[in-house]
Amino acid sequence: MTVQMEWAEKYRPKTLSDIVGHKKVIDDLKKWGEQWVHGAPELKAVLLHGQAGIGKTSSAYAFANDMGWEVIELNASDQRTAGVIEKVAGSASRMQTLTGSSAKRLIVLDEADNIHGNSDRGGARAIVDIVKKTSQPILLIANDLYGISSSLRSLCLELKFGSVQSRSMVPALKDIARQEGLMCGIGVIEKISESADGDFRSAVNDLQAVAMGRTEIDIEDISTSERDTKESIFKVVGRIFKGKDISSALEATYNLDETPEDLIHWVDENLPYQYTGKGEEALTPDIVQVYSYLSRSDRFLGRVRRRQNYRMWRYAGMLMTGGTVVSKSRSRGGFVKYQSPSLWRKMGQMRSKRNMRNNIAVKVGTHCHESMRYSRLEVAGLYSKLLETDVYSVEVVATLGLDMDELLYLLGAKKVTKKIQALYDEAQELRKHVLPSDEPVFFVERNAPKKDPSQLSLDKLPVSNNDVPVLEESSFPKKEPLKKPQKTLFDF
Repeated sequence: MTVQMEWAEKYRPKTLSDIVGHKKVIDDLKKWGEQWVHGAPELKAVLLHGQAGIGKTSSAYAFANDMGWEVIELNASDQRTAGVIEKVAGSASRMQTLTGSSAKRLIVLDEADNIHGNSDRGGARAIVDIVKKTSQPILLIANDLYGISSSLRSLCLELKFGSVQSRSMVPALKDIARQEGLMCGIGVIEKISESADGDFRSAVNDLQAVAMGRTEIDIEDISTSERDTKESIFKVVGRIFKGKDISSALEATYNLDETPEDLIHWVDENLPYQYTGKGEEALTPDIVQVYSYLSRSDRFLGRVRRRQNYRMWRYAGMLMTGGTVVSKSRSRGGFVKYQSPSLWRKMGQMRSKRNMRNNIAVKVGTHCHESMRYSRLEVAGLYSKLLETDVYSVEVVATLGLDMDELLYLLGAKKVTKKIQALYDEAQELRKHVLPSDEPVFFVERNAPKKDPSQLSLDKLPVSNNDVPVLEESSFPKKEPLKKPQKTLFDF
C-alpha cells in the first residue's frame, strides 16, 4: 500500500514569493540577505519567531533557494552540544562552499529556543560564539522568543511571524485543490481557513483529511470531517467582555483549551483596558465590581488546589465570566487588542533567572568548596562586588567560567555594553593562555618569594650522649624578614 505524501510537504513553498502572508517580514528578510551580497552586515544572524505552523521553516528554505545558498541545518532531533555545534555550524561558518564558489552557506538552527538539558550542554554558549565570529549567514528559528538568551537576541535581527489571515489562506488552498483535481463547493475553503486559527499548515492538513477518498467535497463534509478544534482564547475573552448574555459567555469557556486558573489571568490582564473608555478614570465602578467577582472566584480556585475538588471549578468559572458580563454598565466602542497575561511572561523570566542563579551558585560553590545553597545566599553577592572592581573582574570571569548571560546577571546589567564585552573577551583570552590547567587564578600568587631549598635535617644536628638531637639556635636556618606580597584577590 502506497502512503500518500503529506500535502503540507508536497506544496512547501520553493521561493519567498510563494509564502502565504508575512509580506513585511519577507521584505526585511530579503534586505538582510542583500546585505550579505556586499559583505557581512552588522547583525550576522536573523531570528525568525512565532507560533508553530505559520511558515518560519518554509521561509528559511525558500530564502536560501532565492539567494542560491547551500543550507546546513541543525534541528531538534540532533544532539546540539557545544562540540557538535562547533563541529557542524562552526566549521561551516568559516569554510567555503562545497562548489568553491563565492556563494554563501546558510546555517539554519531550528527550534533554537529548545536548547537545554544534558543532551545540549553548552550549546547556547557555542551559538553565541559562532554568531560573533561567523563569515556566513546564520538563521535561527524559534516558537518562543523568550526561550532565547538575551545575549543571543542582541546579536540577531528579530523578525516576528504573525498568524496568517484566513483571507490569505483561501487562494493558496484553492490552488492546492486545483492541482489535486479536487472540486470544492461554495464556502468549503473559507470554512477550513477560518477553522485553522492562523495556522496554514493545519489548514492544508485539514483539506487533505477532508479530501481523503473523495474527488468532490461540500460544506456538509466539512462539518462531519473537521478536526475537534478548541475555542480560541481570544474569541472567548471577546465574548466575555463584549457579550451581554451570561449563558453564551459561560458556554464559550466549555470548549476552551484553558483551565479556569488560566482564564482568570486573561480576564485580570485585559479588564483595565476593556472597561475603561476615553476620558474615564483608570478605576471605574465597573472595574471595581468585576474585581470583587474575580476575588471570590479566586477563593474557589484556592479551595480546588487545597482540596483537589475540581467540581468547584464550575463556581469559579461562573463568577469570573458571568460576573464580568453583569458588571458592565455600558458598551464601550472601539477596538482594544487583547493582551496575554504579563504574569506568565514574568514567571517565565523569573524561571530563567532562577536557573541562571543556580548555575552561578554551582560554579561559585565548586570554586569555594561550599554547597550550592550557601554559595547562592552568602557568597555570590561577594563575587558581584568583585566584578565591579577592575582589578579583579577579569580574573573572576575567567576562573568561574562565566558566560555572557551569567556575567550580565551578576553585574545587574540589562544589555551587553562595549565595556562588558571587552571584559568578557579579555577573560576568555586569560582562560585560553594563562589557565591551561585547572589551577584557579584566585590562588596563584604573583611574584611570590621562592621557598628556601635548605630544609631542617636531623642528620646535620649535633647529637648528645643519649642519642637525642640537640636543637640549638644556630641549627635553624637564618630567618629572613618577610616580604609583603603584592595585592591579591582577597585583599579588601
